[in-house]
Amino acid sequence: AAVQPVIRLLTVLRPEPGNAATCARIVAAGGAALALPLFEIRPLPWEPPPVEGFDALILTSANAVRHGGAGLAHYRDLPVFAVGAATADAARAAGFRIAATSSGDAAALGALASQHGVRHALHLTGRDRTPTEIPAVTISIPVYASEHRDIAGPELAALAGTVALIHSPRAGRRLADLALDAATVRIGAISAAALDAAGPGWAATAVAARPDDAALIAAALALAD
Repeated sequence: AAVQPVIRLLTVLRPEPGNAATCARIVAAGGAALALPLFEIRPLPWEPPPVEGFDALILTSANAVRHGGAGLAHYRDLPVFAVGAATADAARAAGFRIAATSSGDAAALGALASQHGVRHALHLTGRDRTPTEIPAVTISIPVYASEHRDIAGPELAALAGTVALIHSPRAGRRLADLALDAATVRIGAISAAALDAAGPGWAATAVAARPDDAALIAAALALAD
């Protein structure tokens, strides 16, 4: 039987600017990266509610800081509870004070905020997020949208024989919807939910040990050996 070639290329599907950051981390770890974002992020118009109604700001993505626009300035005096170091770093760079950071999901972050005495948090989020009951949150407002990119034939063909990195359930569903031979692609997923969203039939799969970029890259590199 013919010897199958070793899969070495990791395809990064997340939108920019996270795509470039993940590609750089892959190269730094000794891998090879292909940038193929499935989505583009754009800001949404939104009306900032009065800051007096809130005792904290909850951020579950750095995109809320990048695309929140001038309305963010209303809430700079509120303590920020953030999911992940990247979100916390973006908020800190924008002049916010980080009260706590969680490595879990939005619900876990809300529970953490509740433990800190938060009762009426404002959650700035994306339009296409999975509906989640978040403790301590009074209102969630979408300030950005993640739009599908049209994936051309050559881009789609480039996925074959690579390890695709899935950073969210939505990315998993989008990948599954593409006219792609799943048996030619291996998948590294940031969570079990992201992998489940991609469906069956992939050549091999792995889930990150933690829901962060470094752990996802490690899982994908293990598949590439």
